[in-house]
Amino acid sequence: MRHLFALLALAATPLAAKPNIIFLFSDDHATSAISAYGPSHLSGFAKTPNIDRLAKEGMLFRNCHVANSICTPSRAAYLTGQHSHHNGVYTLHDALDPRKRHLAHWFGDAGYQTALFGKWHLESTPQGFQTWEVFRNQGEYFNPVYLTPDAPKKGHTENGYADDLSTDKALAWLKRRDPTKPFLLCLHFKAPHRNWLPAPRHAGRFEDQTIPEPPTLLDDWSERAAALSRNKQTIGRDMRPKEDLKGKVPAGLTGEALRKAAYQRYAKDYINTAQAVDDNVGRVLDWLKANGLEEDTIVVYSSDQGFFVGEHGLFDKRWMYEESSRMPLLVRAPGLTKPGSECAALVSNIDFAPTLLALAGLTPTLGATERFDGASFREWLEGKTPAGWRDAVYYRYWEHNSGEHPVPNHFGIRTATHKLICYQGKPHGMKGASPKPTAEEWELFDLTKDPRELRNVYDDPAYAQVRAQLTDRLRAERERIGDTR
Repeated sequence: MRHLFALLALAATPLAAKPNIIFLFSDDHATSAISAYGPSHLSGFAKTPNIDRLAKEGMLFRNCHVANSICTPSRAAYLTGQHSHHNGVYTLHDALDPRKRHLAHWFGDAGYQTALFGKWHLESTPQGFQTWEVFRNQGEYFNPVYLTPDAPKKGHTENGYADDLSTDKALAWLKRRDPTKPFLLCLHFKAPHRNWLPAPRHAGRFEDQTIPEPPTLLDDWSERAAALSRNKQTIGRDMRPKEDLKGKVPAGLTGEALRKAAYQRYAKDYINTAQAVDDNVGRVLDWLKANGLEEDTIVVYSSDQGFFVGEHGLFDKRWMYEESSRMPLLVRAPGLTKPGSECAALVSNIDFAPTLLALAGLTPTLGATERFDGASFREWLEGKTPAGWRDAVYYRYWEHNSGEHPVPNHFGIRTATHKLICYQGKPHGMKGASPKPTAEEWELFDLTKDPRELRNVYDDPAYAQVRAQLTDRLRAERERIGDTR
């Protein structure tokens, strides 16, 4: 009964004119590992009671998709509200231009206190944030090095577990902030990024238990594009024996036996590592409540992309398949959002910046290069349907066959019922490329009949009309946003 009254109070209090905003952002957190998203092969093991509180007290988005499923470009997209070809961050190795204005600048211009703690990973010194302490590069799970405005290159080492330390810093900043001004606080977690090192309090859980396998763990990719069969992120086969498998997978295993054994090691480490994120989300929510800020503060939880936890036999991300492209998104906006509500609309991380600004009632003056590709979904949070909302989301991956997990450049479009993907051979602008982009392969999935994306129906005559419609729709979207390379 007390919980019910708390929910009613949150819903009844009008949204503050200039609400505080806390943006909680993890790294590689799959929706399958968040219990609020419902049954999955990880159910019963991946329990996230604190993230689930945001779903119970706010809105859960079922179809939030990343514009480019890789860490650095995703972070640039949420800050700028732009696709990679507009914000200039295409791959892991591209820096966000320090001159580029983004979310923190616009909030600061409006009188907000702005702070960032944890993972930055944008190959440049953070700009726009008045206070920041960020990991050097990816950051280490234990005893990480933090860069600060006073030590932006070398930084200093702090003893402890990365996400606990970053949360300590965020809470300390909240205590010393100016209470007369609103704030934007970005707390970016390292977990559950590879190499999946749990906090000591969570290490070793489930060692004598068996984690259920996803139905597609032994996928042979036979009815998909050949690009997938050439993947370098198959569980077991493409894992680092000493680092990823922790030396606990018997030597000499191959094929299905290796995939099954490696999945158990990986799934346990992944779930255990993610648990620290939920712990620290809880610490933030508890602090807000204890300090009387719960009703004046919007809390957003998301991750920079989804992640494969055994689906299709894979780990990592990059591909446009659902497990990789679908991001968690939960928003608690007291006085605006009905507790326990859900949204099935197609939204994207390019919508985050315009939405957060709209929630704060801010309309920044944008320069010619600061145009938004995304749009505000504030009306969805109010239980309304925005006029002219998109019927498809666009995806573009640019890191062509490079790095440890080479994946070809590809682009595509996802509607409520179908997905069309084009894998490029040698894209325009790359060494040895043709004058125009060349399509290596196409995939078309009927998400209604085939939600696990097991059968490519691109060449199926029964889907000829759907294919033609989606091809036209994809071409029009690429022209609309100016991504024609």
